[in-house]
Amino acid sequence: MSGNPQEHAAIGFVGLGMMGHGIAKNIVEKGYPLTVITHRNRAPVEDLLGRGATEAQTLGELARRSSIVFLCVTGSPEVEAAVRGPDGLAAHLRSGSIVVDCSSSDPNSTVRLAAELKAKGVEFADAPLSRTPKEAWEGTLDTMVGADDAVFARLRPILDTWAGKIVHIGGVGDGHRMKLLNNFISLGYGALYAEALALADRVGISAERVDSVIRGGRMDCGFYQTFMQFTLTGDRNAHKFSLANAFKDLRYLESMANGVGLVNPVGSAVKNSYAVAIAAGGASDYVPMLPAYIDRLNGGKVD
Repeated sequence: MSGNPQEHAAIGFVGLGMMGHGIAKNIVEKGYPLTVITHRNRAPVEDLLGRGATEAQTLGELARRSSIVFLCVTGSPEVEAAVRGPDGLAAHLRSGSIVVDCSSSDPNSTVRLAAELKAKGVEFADAPLSRTPKEAWEGTLDTMVGADDAVFARLRPILDTWAGKIVHIGGVGDGHRMKLLNNFISLGYGALYAEALALADRVGISAERVDSVIRGGRMDCGFYQTFMQFTLTGDRNAHKFSLANAFKDLRYLESMANGVGLVNPVGSAVKNSYAVAIAAGGASDYVPMLPAYIDRLNGGKVD
């Protein structure tokens, strides 16, 4: 970013969870005026206020202070609730503002919201995330952006504050479509690893012995390493992506496939692997804990 950041966009931020807190931290530390929404979880709010952010009591107040608003929430229902309604963003943003959805959302909802906001003179972009809260804090996330060229050009300096890899994938909705494809691949890995580890255990091959073959070989990758870190060391923080969020994204993927009439048997199988964990009460556990639920399906016990 060139020049004085204070002469640039005023940023609003909604959603200070595991990813959002780190993103917002990088935005304000790199000089952009930042307003965050009040929240019952005071820790991230107080941290950001200490770094120079200001706090809004309502979405309307946040919208009036901001020219670009980032949303980093659970999914489309939460995004829609933030945008719509008498005190939602749409009712208070000025013409020429931009709403950026960093959540993993349903592309159909994204396209509908973009059209609603466009009628009010407000632009919409989808910039979902890849990698983990660690990279969010370090400012090295990956993001795939759906936006027209002019909107992307306005967003690029802010994205540079928190992302190490930025891909302008296409128009509005394409970021979320690509995110679902990305998560299908990664969560598909997770389902394969879980079943392989459960089977290995049943035939007397330890996770450590499995890892000695996979790690450093052609089937090794960053996702495998953070997934296995929990299995090998019990580190719950190695890969903080909940089974509930995984299941939600796979349901969005299924909807996307249905929308174009694509038969996706592998996607359905992967989704059902995570459905097993959700049905067993594992919604708040993380993806690397899936092997225990696959084992439980086969008569074992979740630790």
